[in-house]
Amino acid sequence: MAPSDSATPGPRTIVIVPTYCEIDSLEHVVLGVREAVPSAHVLVVDDNSPDGTGQLADDLAARDAKVAALHRSAKDGLGRAYLAGFSWAIEHGFDRIVEMDADGSHRPADLPALLAALDDGADAAIGTRWMPGGAVTNWPWHRRLISRAGTAYARLMLRSRLRDLTSGFRAFERSALEAIDLQHVQGAGYVFQIEVASDLERLGLRVDEVPITFIERESGRSKMSTGIVFEAIGWVTKTGLTPRR
Repeated sequence: MAPSDSATPGPRTIVIVPTYCEIDSLEHVVLGVREAVPSAHVLVVDDNSPDGTGQLADDLAARDAKVAALHRSAKDGLGRAYLAGFSWAIEHGFDRIVEMDADGSHRPADLPALLAALDDGADAAIGTRWMPGGAVTNWPWHRRLISRAGTAYARLMLRSRLRDLTSGFRAFERSALEAIDLQHVQGAGYVFQIEVASDLERLGLRVDEVPITFIERESGRSKMSTGIVFEAIGWVTKTGLTPRR
């Protein structure tokens, strides 16, 4: 049950943080969000992590009324975790919904800039690495190349103006997510990010890009896999070649 914000003016904001084996970084991320935007709530969506991340989420929630935990029965893809979190946030009446990684790659210090873009009238704001002011740290050259090439291909095929379609640090007005019709979002892996961004543009909603610094995780292993990459390429190609109505 989400606590009331009757004493806090302005839109009710919640940050969705999906987790799977993020026990080393989760507390730092949650505390960072609460410090960067004290009025914001945090929802940890855990996919039955075997390392105790889910229990840590419960402990954090017990210590802070603005932190909640949503437990899913099994690992089912990043997109599915976000959709579960979005549905929970909408059901509990939040006005602004943010998505953010749990591994420390997204800096809580960049969160106010994303929310400021919504204050300025954007329907959604994407934290962008590949724009003036954006940066990536601790990434080898081949990771940069893959990311930039994948983004360029997606922009071309989808006729998108956005410069970082795969970024997972985003803020949405509730109305923007409701306009997408989340029940029809297909992507389960990282293609979820591309699909949602493409839907926002297709609907003519205002999407602002905000420069962020992306920091490669220091602990644990990346969840990127060949299957996830091919899922994204396949969806982008099929969508790009399908005539628009």
